[in-house]
Amino acid sequence: MPVDPKQTTYFKQARFTTRLPNSYLYAPSHYWLREIEPGLFQIGLTRFASRMLGDFVEIGFECQPGEPVKSGDVIGSIEGFKAISDIYCAAVGEFAGGNAAILSDPDLVGNDAYDRGWMYAVKGKPGDDVLDVHGYMALLNATIEKMLDDEKEKPC
Repeated sequence: MPVDPKQTTYFKQARFTTRLPNSYLYAPSHYWLREIEPGLFQIGLTRFASRMLGDFVEIGFECQPGEPVKSGDVIGSIEGFKAISDIYCAAVGEFAGGNAAILSDPDLVGNDAYDRGWMYAVKGKPGDDVLDVHGYMALLNATIEKMLDDEKEKPC
């Protein structure tokens, strides 16, 4: 079900804008978590992360449903036009599987990041480092400021 825009917070910094669902949790590694039933979380990349990776080409998971996972574990990989990245777990518990829809249509991760583009599910609980929407906005501000500062320091 699409996220109601009235239930989101608008974020803008430099050239990056997004809406962040208020009820989601966010990992410092730029994943979001949505509890779909008690103890079962769908997890996906934030718009910030999907923008950094570019258009998606391929997604794969190394875990099988039922395997134990913990926050920070590498559970797969995602290939975009700009970069290849590991997929990290943002929860503790049992891997409940990947989203089959993104395996056949990887663009969902970037085009419908907070709904149909979820990446994987975990039965358990969020990692200890997750943030609410306001904490994540503070993290985004600091991250983007650092990127802008680093860009200014690059030689021509």
